[in-house]
Amino acid sequence: MDYEATRREFIRTAGLLGGGALVLSVLPGRAYAAPAPLQTSDAAGVPLDNRMTTDDQWGAFLRGQDLLWKRLPTVWHEGPFLGDGLLGTGVYKEPGQNQIRFTVQHAEVQDHRPQFGSAFGVCRLPVGHLTLEPVGTISSVDWRLGLWNAELTGTVTTGSGKLAFQVFIRDQILVASVTASGSEQVRWVFHPEEAISPAAASKPLPDGYTKNPPWTTRTTGDIKQVIQPLSAGGQTATAYREIAGPATGQRLLYVSVAHSYPGTTAEATSLNRVQGASATVWADYMAGHHMWWHSYYRRSFLSLPDQRLQAFYWIQLYKAASGTRAGGPVMATTGPWLETTPWPAVWWNLNVQLEYWLIQGSNHPELDAITSTLDKSRQQLISNVPSEYESDSSGLGRSSDMFCNRSVPVPGSGTPEIGDLPWALHNVWLSYRHAMDDAMLRDVLFPILRRSVNYYLHFLTTDSSGKMHLPPTFSPEYGVNAPDCNYDLALLRWGCQTLLEAVARLGITDSLAGTWQRVLDNLTPYPTDSNGFMIGAGVPFAQSHRHYSHLLMVFPLSLVNWDQSANRTLIQTSVDHWIGLNTALRGFSYSGATSLYAHMGQADKALTYLTKFFDPGLSYPIRANTMYTESGPVVETPLSGAQAVHDMLCQSWGGLIRVFPAVPAGWPDVTLHDFRTQGAFLISASRTAGVTRFIRVRSLAGELCRVKQDIAPYTLPTLYQAESASLSKGVVESNHEGFTGTGFVNLDNVAGSYVQFTVNASAAGPATLVFRYANGTIANRPLDIAVNGSTAAQAKAFPSTGSWNNWQTVAVSVQLQAGTNTVRATSAAASGGPNLDRLAVQTSRAPLTVTLDDGTAAAWRDLGYGAVEIDLPKDREALIHAAGATPALTIAPVPVSTPGAAWGLPT
Repeated sequence: MDYEATRREFIRTAGLLGGGALVLSVLPGRAYAAPAPLQTSDAAGVPLDNRMTTDDQWGAFLRGQDLLWKRLPTVWHEGPFLGDGLLGTGVYKEPGQNQIRFTVQHAEVQDHRPQFGSAFGVCRLPVGHLTLEPVGTISSVDWRLGLWNAELTGTVTTGSGKLAFQVFIRDQILVASVTASGSEQVRWVFHPEEAISPAAASKPLPDGYTKNPPWTTRTTGDIKQVIQPLSAGGQTATAYREIAGPATGQRLLYVSVAHSYPGTTAEATSLNRVQGASATVWADYMAGHHMWWHSYYRRSFLSLPDQRLQAFYWIQLYKAASGTRAGGPVMATTGPWLETTPWPAVWWNLNVQLEYWLIQGSNHPELDAITSTLDKSRQQLISNVPSEYESDSSGLGRSSDMFCNRSVPVPGSGTPEIGDLPWALHNVWLSYRHAMDDAMLRDVLFPILRRSVNYYLHFLTTDSSGKMHLPPTFSPEYGVNAPDCNYDLALLRWGCQTLLEAVARLGITDSLAGTWQRVLDNLTPYPTDSNGFMIGAGVPFAQSHRHYSHLLMVFPLSLVNWDQSANRTLIQTSVDHWIGLNTALRGFSYSGATSLYAHMGQADKALTYLTKFFDPGLSYPIRANTMYTESGPVVETPLSGAQAVHDMLCQSWGGLIRVFPAVPAGWPDVTLHDFRTQGAFLISASRTAGVTRFIRVRSLAGELCRVKQDIAPYTLPTLYQAESASLSKGVVESNHEGFTGTGFVNLDNVAGSYVQFTVNASAAGPATLVFRYANGTIANRPLDIAVNGSTAAQAKAFPSTGSWNNWQTVAVSVQLQAGTNTVRATSAAASGGPNLDRLAVQTSRAPLTVTLDDGTAAAWRDLGYGAVEIDLPKDREALIHAAGATPALTIAPVPVSTPGAAWGLPT
């Protein structure tokens, strides 16, 4: 039977409804270390014809995606940008001067006075900028931001000659090589900037706020430094040195920024960095920089026939690695490229989440700063909740510094935006699911999510019908509080479901497991009306709004999804209504619409909104250098555009990898290689002339491998509802959500309880039986599967699904006779079997060839609807293609059918 809480456990968790303290079990933990970059290779695997293996091949391809400038950029969103995850620079004309500005900003440089809020008290602080000041008047430029080498190269032509330069950032050091010709000269000037919030340009200073002290300077040999003390303690130090380079007339500039708090070590740190880098042989230092980036790009490959979109995608991968690294601070709204903005901090109610989605599919866990940031900030997350809840809860307010310093409101008062920490933890969950790293689950995700869900539990109430409700909370950033806010209902459901899955995965016992299940069973349904999902109870979605926070249950959580046929009308209505009210939409609204329609399988509609994302006629379009601005830089918007491309080409959710789920008609050719999915698989696939030629799957963790393909046509399975079958020692129930039909069968907790289906087959032959079930315990509940009285599978495992609301499937290969067959599923243990929802019988098999990496046939099952299940051990590969001869297994750039101009200012 289902999980039944004992009276003792109920008393211990009574705080769920009565306001008392929740009693927690404590897991042993450790400080989580981010995984080292995974090295992948085709050696001893499926013999792909991979034409993206050499430096020459990669260099030539990425050169085609480079940004170009034939005109001098005049603002930050037109110019080149460089970074190493901490130090960043943007390049454009110095306003009103015959000079070129190179901004010098750093992701760790911030104020430390939380009493003045995130806009002023813990905001990012400016450092300064360099100017390159030619002798003659600038007449033209010819620049290239080369992605392969992550460097800016080019010339500046003036009335006095030329300046040829090469600039890159490595290990928090900006390095610039400049060579003058004619009568030109290399002249650099560093301009410190006042250490005050960039928000001061548009907002009044808070009451009681005093400015930070002025900077001071010092010189050590030929190294100059600017030291910026802070009122709260600590300092920022910038060191710079200019020396002669190895080539005739070459000048080398080294600039480094360091920040320390509360100590004053930044001064020595910046000095030491410049001394070390400038003492290294120039060619060796540059080669080390190139080596990191060349290894970075090789982790995955994607090619599209739309040139401008393809270039945009690769620029976002460059931007992501320029803006963030695991172990470093999570990106602020501007990334490391600080400019004037009202948002000079980290925003947790959409921005952070969108910034990091693309790292999953592109196979870049080395960029995951969210997991490391939340891991290091556990105590601050506890301190963010009111003191009476600190014993068991954690939270995070809308915006913070890199240390997550922002209190979370109390539901029912003020602007109670509660769900931002759970949503950020969904990103951690994505990292876990793409790596299947149980240490990350056990030591980071589970304990923090547990405390985050606890904060919700304190405020749940129960009505006379037994339904649980949330008091008014805030859906970002709609502007109105609502009880039973869909933003929070979705995150609470996801949180409870994920905690139960974690308990099952880790094999642990938790005193709150029964509480999480009761929340899933009794939480009020999502409020809806004729226009679809509402903001919350009594609050319709009635005005244009850029956020899709009321639709999180659809995307990215996939709690309500297109595979659930009964929900399709609701999803379609909700998404169409949201995006149809368009007066307040912004760039990330269009990338979000692309992802939503891609998850609905509506490829051409998804492309329509992705194309709109780049429409220069919009009020807020993507800019010339692929940056984006509203009232200031907001880096998440273009990065989310790359994720929209991912969602069109490969999705993984619900235990199923969907290859090419929403490829528009205008993309006849597409190539993917080493695209990482949930379950820790690497997918390579090729599509030519509108036909998918092959799919290669590599298992990194040995998880259940299920792939939905469009290589071969398929027939629909025949469905048999369990509640209509014959039962022995079981009952039909409907008290858990997510079942199909009118209910499900709950088998008694005894060996021998069974469900028996009567199955018809038009002809004798092989078939696949797919049982849909739920198992809310942490233990396997095996079933003996018999066909016509003969055992087909003895003690077939039906492992935990985490909760009784989470339905999964188990497949069994059998032989059926022509005509009527009996299929009996019998509990094989005293604990009884799982809850059974239905049986799907697939009597035909898609005309596919599925082989392992050694050329032998793989064991696989046709699950229907185009999905196949493959027995694929860890570190093995499988190849899927149409039945018959093996096609060309080519990984290469696809032909461009839609030409487009380079990004930048190419004309």
